[in-house]
Amino acid sequence: MTDTSAITAANAAFYEAFSAGDVEAVARLWADDDGISCIHPGWPAIIGREAVVGSWRDILQNPSRPQVACAEPYAIIDGDSGRVLCIEIVDGTPLAACNHFRRIDGAWRMVHHQSSPIAQTAAPATDDPSSPSHRLH
Repeated sequence: MTDTSAITAANAAFYEAFSAGDVEAVARLWADDDGISCIHPGWPAIIGREAVVGSWRDILQNPSRPQVACAEPYAIIDGDSGRVLCIEIVDGTPLAACNHFRRIDGAWRMVHHQSSPIAQTAAPATDDPSSPSHRLH
C-alpha cells in the first residue's frame, strides 16, 4: 500500500467511525499524545488527548449528532507527516476540513483536525475554463 492510499484509508476510517457514532474507533485513530489538537466549527482550539477525545465523545454520543460524509480527499505527505484536505458534508452543508496525521509505528494517526464553513461565492460570470476555480483543490 502506498503512503497516499494508507493515509487516505486512515482518513476514510475516521469518517466511517464518525458516521457510525463509534467513539472507541475514533479514539483509536488519534495519536496517544498530549500534543494533539482539534478545532470543531465555531469552537475554540482543543489541545490534549483527553480533551480532544472527550470532545468527540460528547459529539458522537449526542442523539442529534450531525450526519457527516467526506468528499474530495486530497493527501499531502512529507515523510512521516501528512494531511488530508477534504470537503465535509455536514447535514448537507459543505465545510472545508484538514486532517493532519503522523506515522507512528507504521500506522497513520491523527494529530489535528480542523473544519470550518466555506464562504459562498457567486458563480463565475464566464464559462472560461482558464478562470480560477472555487474548489478546495
